[in-house]
Amino acid sequence: MLGLTASRRLGIAATASLASMAAVGTTSTAKSSDDHVPSLDYGWGHAGFFDAFDAKAIRRGYQVYKEVCATCHSLDKIHFRELVGVSHSAEELIASSSEIDVIDGPNDEGEMFERPGKLTDPLPKPYANEEAGRAANGGALPPDLSLMAKARHGGADYIFALLTGYCDAPAGKVMLPGLYYNPYFAGGAIAMPPPLMDGQVEYADGTPATMSQMAKDVSVFLNWAAEPEHDARKKQGVTYLFTLGLILCVTGYYKRFRWSPLKTRKISYTN
Repeated sequence: MLGLTASRRLGIAATASLASMAAVGTTSTAKSSDDHVPSLDYGWGHAGFFDAFDAKAIRRGYQVYKEVCATCHSLDKIHFRELVGVSHSAEELIASSSEIDVIDGPNDEGEMFERPGKLTDPLPKPYANEEAGRAANGGALPPDLSLMAKARHGGADYIFALLTGYCDAPAGKVMLPGLYYNPYFAGGAIAMPPPLMDGQVEYADGTPATMSQMAKDVSVFLNWAAEPEHDARKKQGVTYLFTLGLILCVTGYYKRFRWSPLKTRKISYTN
């Protein structure tokens, strides 16, 4: 009996040791295969439970996207009408959308035609199709940015870090022609050249257009584009919590003063 117990203990100890070695090996492999620097937590103003997006930052970020990013990247999940009341007035967006030509149709004669854009149209794409996008960028297709804040770990933190993280490659890092070093991008080599530089745009509100300011604004804009229901969802959450609290108070009052006499009554039986 003692020999059997000792052998069991020895087997359990050996199994635990093997499991520990396997766990250490897995952890080491995960760390050694990590080929980029994780983005920092920049503490965005809309991240709090009761915080909303900065409408001015969204407006400036849309300007940065329109004047810089839209030359290569699409944003086809967002329509002009979704910006109404968020960053622009309806009149501003009607004028902005009418500047583009949209292929529509067919008409009564079965032919496609061009018309001025309107609020219900999505933001224009830089390329007619995927093949044209690859041909214009050396075979690399610029991704659509509609859900980029949701598609990458870190969200707006990742976007900001990527836009401001270009630097010289470290010693021993071989960069192929047409690639740029960015430690926040997986693999460190990215086909997109540094997109931002100081004074690249001119903000209408007078905000200095530094590289970090433009990166911040476009990060907020792309975060909003990924979840335009963000502010409404938080407002509804506060409403639901207030309603639930009111219902709990009414329920507690009813139980305490209306139902409790029935629960605490004493029934006596007499002969």
